[in-house]
Amino acid sequence: MIHEQEIFRIADETAFERSALALFRRQAAACPPYGEYLKRLGYDAAAIGAVRRIEEIPFLPIRLFKHRDVYDGCRPPEAVFTSSATTGMVPSRHPMASLAHYERVFTEAFRTFYGDPAGWSLYALLPNYLQRTGSSLVYMADRLIAACGSGGFYLDQYEQLLADLKADPKPKILLGVSYALWELAERYPQPLRDTVVMETGGMKGHREELPKAAFHRILCEAFGVEAIHSEYGMAELTSQAYSAGANRFRCPRWMRVLARDVNDPFEHFAGEARGGLDIIDLANLHSCAFIQTEDVGRVHADGSFEVEGRIDHSEIRGCNLLVQ
Repeated sequence: MIHEQEIFRIADETAFERSALALFRRQAAACPPYGEYLKRLGYDAAAIGAVRRIEEIPFLPIRLFKHRDVYDGCRPPEAVFTSSATTGMVPSRHPMASLAHYERVFTEAFRTFYGDPAGWSLYALLPNYLQRTGSSLVYMADRLIAACGSGGFYLDQYEQLLADLKADPKPKILLGVSYALWELAERYPQPLRDTVVMETGGMKGHREELPKAAFHRILCEAFGVEAIHSEYGMAELTSQAYSAGANRFRCPRWMRVLARDVNDPFEHFAGEARGGLDIIDLANLHSCAFIQTEDVGRVHADGSFEVEGRIDHSEIRGCNLLVQ
């Protein structure tokens, strides 16, 4: 059985694979929706025990989070995070056993790519997330703002946001949902000094979808920055990946992304490959760590990945990206 502390001690691929296989076997037995899915695929105890490589693990289709509680029932969850959903769509639900675990995961991931939060101010421009309940992104931003000791949330107070950014002497991160950053760029273009602009969440139906490269150029020109950072996360995951530019994401050490054949979800590609994105998030200790997403992209040999859009015929979620 894998324990919470173990995922933070993962130092190499051997340790990652060992932990992933141990968690796979536990969740096959302990998480009812995952166990039922494996049985439908013909996996009995012997077949589960015979899995020796992470590429052989069956990944759970992400849409099951919309219809079942993907949770092992170890104890009543401390929170249930939900996905953003376009009108008429069913949101995903992700029971979170321990908020302290979630906080450690996103804090360690932030430290991996940006260092000590205390060295930053975090400004969160997340209007649609703030206007609903159950957002894991809002919870993360709130706790990171507290760890930074400066920053805050903003809805449409663009002038106040810009004034606060200008007056703040610390290095700053402006974390914004894409459509709100675009509106800010159109209405108040100006250089943002000592500021990392980080987009997340897509257009949410508020603006037309643009190829990422074109959208990032608009923001770079408006704000006078060389690159646009991005955060990749979702309600069904506990962890986040980050991009420092060019839509190329890197994972914390307890997370991996694989590319699968879109016509055969059980076939994974090696090396530089484009396909459907499967995610191993070992921080999903009490749900399912092996998620078959409906995103399509490219996985590079160094483990970084790009998100290029949605797989044809998949249900469009609020955070969809336009295929470039």
